[in-house]
Amino acid sequence: MPTAPLPVPRADAPAAGPTVAIDIGGTKIAGALVHADGTMTDTTRRATPRGADADGVMAAVAEVVAELSASPLWDSAVRCGIGSAGPVDTSRGTVSPVNIGAWRDFPVQERVAAELAARGADLPTVLAGDGVAMTAAEHWLGAARGHANALCMVVSTGVGGGLVLNGRLHPGPTGNAGHIGHMSVAFDGDPCVCGGRGCVESIASGTAIARWAREQGWTPVARDGAPDGPDATAAGVAAAAAQGDPVARAAYDRAGRALAAAIAATATLVETDIAVVGGGVAAAGDTLFGPIRAHLAQYATLGFVEELRVVPASLGTHAGLIGAAAAATMLLPGA
Repeated sequence: MPTAPLPVPRADAPAAGPTVAIDIGGTKIAGALVHADGTMTDTTRRATPRGADADGVMAAVAEVVAELSASPLWDSAVRCGIGSAGPVDTSRGTVSPVNIGAWRDFPVQERVAAELAARGADLPTVLAGDGVAMTAAEHWLGAARGHANALCMVVSTGVGGGLVLNGRLHPGPTGNAGHIGHMSVAFDGDPCVCGGRGCVESIASGTAIARWAREQGWTPVARDGAPDGPDATAAGVAAAAAQGDPVARAAYDRAGRALAAAIAATATLVETDIAVVGGGVAAAGDTLFGPIRAHLAQYATLGFVEELRVVPASLGTHAGLIGAAAAATMLLPGA
């Protein structure tokens, strides 16, 4: 199947110009100029302010923009992409990130556009949720390249995702299509932070994996090179699972089953043929992917999804910035 290329930039924008990319998360705010071949220059980052008000967090974003504006390539930039932790509402340009408490319905798209204009770059600007941005990145340059229909997922503190359908990014009316973390896979499951019950995130996120393992009697231990004592995180559970701890293995098997059910349901609904899984929990490797693939056979049973593949994401920490740029290119009107 041929690769679905990114649409060319708008007719009034120089094809060779870079995209200003900004990646906003709960721990860091990063920026870069991303070029047409996916390379990045002038990368910069700031820690996401803790305890700051809304304008205080925005001040860190403004510092990133200011540093990027010092680049000799700044005047050739043709668009801006913002990838942000969610929830997002791209129809209004606002974000309410769970892990940035100061931002509720914060008009980040408008505020970033104003910062750009103040520095001589009055650019068309696009907002995307981090799952959608990751999807755009993996479809452009990563593990979903060459697939016209793909589900890409981030499995970390939360679980998010995005869709490519018929070769195009499909963010939905508010930018939240593909948010697989809040698909219910256990009708009588635990309450989820979203208000639902039995959501994928309540079972397969790193937080949920570690919590369930501890509830079942798993005891965290200190890992080599870990100066802060016992590792009670999902990474600690993964390390114990790799050593054969039965409770730790069961925690990852449970997470893998939830992910497999959601992946199969999505593929059955929209006929994706690949699921790309990234994020911190995916770093567990076969400890997570083994159960996903084993359970997938129980759920993806119809002929048109039997060949569905689940693979690791390939862009790692670069996916946020590359994805912000790719989403801007794919979603701008006329692109």
